[in-house]
Amino acid sequence: MTIIDQGNGAAGPAAADLIKDTTTQTFVKDVIEESKRQPVLIDFWAEWCGPCRQLTPMLEKAVKAAKGKVKLVKMNIDQHPAIPGQMGIQSIPAVIAFVNGQPADGFMGAVPESQVNAFIERLTKGVTAPGEVNVAEILQEAEAVLAEGDAAAAAQIYAEVLQHDSTNIAALAGLAKCYVTSGAIEQAKQTLAMVPESKRNDPAVKAVQAAIDLAEQAKSLGPIAELEQKVAANPLDHQARFDLATALNAEGDRAAATDQLLEIVKRDRKWNDDGARKQLVQFFEAWGGTDDATVEGRKRLSTILFS
Repeated sequence: MTIIDQGNGAAGPAAADLIKDTTTQTFVKDVIEESKRQPVLIDFWAEWCGPCRQLTPMLEKAVKAAKGKVKLVKMNIDQHPAIPGQMGIQSIPAVIAFVNGQPADGFMGAVPESQVNAFIERLTKGVTAPGEVNVAEILQEAEAVLAEGDAAAAAQIYAEVLQHDSTNIAALAGLAKCYVTSGAIEQAKQTLAMVPESKRNDPAVKAVQAAIDLAEQAKSLGPIAELEQKVAANPLDHQARFDLATALNAEGDRAAATDQLLEIVKRDRKWNDDGARKQLVQFFEAWGGTDDATVEGRKRLSTILFS
């Protein structure tokens, strides 16, 4: 599954596709219809117009830089006077922007290049260029795939985002989370190590770090059945119950892990320097604030602490 098309190194659509001349006969197709797909600038000019010769190259440069978010159509008013006449164009250069088939903005005269760039930037705000990726949507897709339990597919999506932008924090954290989910803790740690120190407090990064820490804690514990036997034999063995909760979490049984830690909090809040509550908070951080187990766990913990 290819999410991001890296292309062949080209800067965007060919200039011939972005800039063209139009006539009275082709105006509707070139401007009106085309503007229903992306904004189109119509540049009214003439051979005798000195300011036009200054403005048109600036328009072409800015349109090329926008990489397909806007197109430029040029009309010689001497050869094709009907359209500018209908539109009330009385002096040139004149530039009119069409969006969704209608005139939307424009300016007259040979304005500075900075003003041309600002005009196009304002016009194309929120417009996605052809082939341009919407990284936020792709990250949401990866998160949904991971939530459905397909860590391998989610990891592939995150990896492709990182090929496009190797510094994307959400993608780094997401890929590391995929590795944690599949038990590849060392790969998760290596991925998280790519996050700059200044971004380590990002909630997604902290959540994965918490998950890694919990997974490493669980490595040293015995089988869940043995821990359950210890707790059954001595309900006051808080360390065994604590270890059982950690092991249950590593197996993905969040509800049961929460139950065990809350039981310790109810029986002995001060045990191990409030260790059960602290561990539960670490669970919440690893699971994420909106996870159902976190929401329910926080409610139950608050009930115990403040009752």
